[in-house]
Amino acid sequence: MDLVPEKKVNPKIKRVIGVMSGKGGVGKSTVAVLLAQSLVAKGRRVGVLDADITGPSIPRLLGVDSFRGESDGHTLFPIVNEEGLRVLSINLFTDEEDAPVIWRGPLLGKALEQFWEDADWGELDYLVVDFPPGTSDVVLTAFQTIPFAGMVVVGTPQDYVSMIVTKSVKMAGMLNAPVIGIVENMRTMICPNCGEAVKLFDDGGEDSAQRLGLPLLASLPWRKEVVQARSIRWKDLPEALRGDADTISSGVELAVASWTPPEKSPLAEETCADEDCECGKQSCCQSCADSPAAR
Repeated sequence: MDLVPEKKVNPKIKRVIGVMSGKGGVGKSTVAVLLAQSLVAKGRRVGVLDADITGPSIPRLLGVDSFRGESDGHTLFPIVNEEGLRVLSINLFTDEEDAPVIWRGPLLGKALEQFWEDADWGELDYLVVDFPPGTSDVVLTAFQTIPFAGMVVVGTPQDYVSMIVTKSVKMAGMLNAPVIGIVENMRTMICPNCGEAVKLFDDGGEDSAQRLGLPLLASLPWRKEVVQARSIRWKDLPEALRGDADTISSGVELAVASWTPPEKSPLAEETCADEDCECGKQSCCQSCADSPAAR
């Protein structure tokens, strides 16, 4: 099995940044949103791909959960929020926000491929991909399909969390996805009454960056106004948190400034030789008995 096949390049997207954790509940999606919002605030053209197919939270966090995704039958069109972020998530294509996605691995992977290959993202400086936790089939599909310029790791300062997150870091290394650094979340909490920083998830050992041997991009405290907010709006965030988000985005931009995509035929040039293929791409009919590949 080839763990690192040729990636499928979208020439309209300059750089793709993945945000992963390996562990659920550490604030990964929040960090992905903050990173994307900071980049937009700096004038970059940014999209957010919600790769957590079975546990999507990006539409709610970005305030577009009442919108429905659009498609012409061949192409998916991202929703654009009030900040100018382009968003795609499986929750934009379900009738109800809390409807479960009960699919097996191949279907989950195919959905992710469609979000990357069949979506009209337009011209983007950055596409931020919010990963599902763990090292599942969807994560493998993402690494094998999308050419990532860099990965941001999110974790809390707990020894067992670092052990679990390390699995994802090692997986990224095996699949040639460069890891930029770690965002340490919830080491402290900001008291909503006095503003004092109180230790929260701190086991007294080394910090997460030292445990994982990665650069520390930022250490974010737990904030009540963020946790209890229905959605995260850049203009409503505390100045200190916007500063932390800007630190993360600056570190990311510096780390991937010299990155160039692998040489590969762009997605737009991948056409199907089958005149009867409805989608116009070989990918949908490869396994079909009538496809050119099967003749």
